[in-house]
Amino acid sequence: MDLLTGPLIDRFDFRNAMSHFAASVNVVTTDGPFGLRGTTVTSVCSVSDEPPMLLVCLNRSNPANERFAENGVFAVNVLEADQEPIARAFAGEGRLAQDERFALGHWQPLVTGAPVLSAALASFDCRVTQSTTVATHRILFGEVVGLHVMPGASGLLYKERQFHRF
Repeated sequence: MDLLTGPLIDRFDFRNAMSHFAASVNVVTTDGPFGLRGTTVTSVCSVSDEPPMLLVCLNRSNPANERFAENGVFAVNVLEADQEPIARAFAGEGRLAQDERFALGHWQPLVTGAPVLSAALASFDCRVTQSTTVATHRILFGEVVGLHVMPGASGLLYKERQFHRF
């Protein structure tokens, strides 16, 4: 058993430990005056049900992720198990341009104009209410102003650096 302690945990040790969290796979999207953008994320969390609110964490290492805050809107699309190719494309695999990534599915706007994946298990259309930066990530809080739900399919999880069906 490896016991790591101290005020400065190595980032690779931390990431390895975090890989044991099973997380739902989501594609977060935005569109507006600052442009179209989508990226695969697992760091999404419910904040409140009154008002309905989510938070999403976006890595700041990619400057294009600033579009989410600049547009002031985002949609969280919860992927089903058969949408692993979409998850991989929006994670950057294959280095597809944004328009090529969006061509992999049928997308439509709900309320805010952020693209919603028609075949997602659930999509949450959000207006940004707060944005803050913590270490390597920008955290966006969004009030949910539109929903699209397609129950019944298996979901897509990410655990130990691999995709899994559930």
